[in-house]
Amino acid sequence: MEQHRTRPAQYGPRRSGAPLPAQGRGGAAAARPPGGRVAGRPVGRPVQPARPAPGAGSPVARVVRALRGMPNPRLTGLGSGLFCAAVMTLLGFLDGLLFGASLTVYGVLFVPVSLLTALWVRRGDLLTAPVVVPIAFAVGLVPVAESGDGLGGRLMGLVTALATEAGWLYGGTLVAGSAVIVRRIRLVRRRAAARNRPPAA
Repeated sequence: MEQHRTRPAQYGPRRSGAPLPAQGRGGAAAARPPGGRVAGRPVGRPVQPARPAPGAGSPVARVVRALRGMPNPRLTGLGSGLFCAAVMTLLGFLDGLLFGASLTVYGVLFVPVSLLTALWVRRGDLLTAPVVVPIAFAVGLVPVAESGDGLGGRLMGLVTALATEAGWLYGGTLVAGSAVIVRRIRLVRRRAAARNRPPAA
């Protein structure tokens, strides 16, 4: 005998034209979140490109980025002295071949080499950079300085070159000393911040 299914009275009669809930309807209304936003941004507004931070395009920022992109070796005190002396000797020979042993060109090239020596020396040997830089300047002057006959003539030409180019010598040494002081201050501040940092729980 066939039994008819009965619907409980609390649900009421079934309506054939009742609208489906929002989850069952297709289209953009179900995919679009409330508030007129799509994927975390207002509908209809173009995406604005991110603005660069203030000072990102300044010359100082470009120099800092260029320095960070350069090699960053850590030389010992002896290694920094050998590096500076070897580079200045090579530059002295190139100066003699290309520029006719120009002392001005040699002095100009000495300044960036002094800066690199101060930046590449390791933290424990920072104070050696201002010491080895003048020695390297004198070593590199040997192929550039005018030399006479014999050892006395060469020594006299070297002393004369040192006297006439003392400005570049002091300038390169001052640049190296300033870089060492800045690195030393940063190192002291970093150590103080590490000591004052609370221990991890």
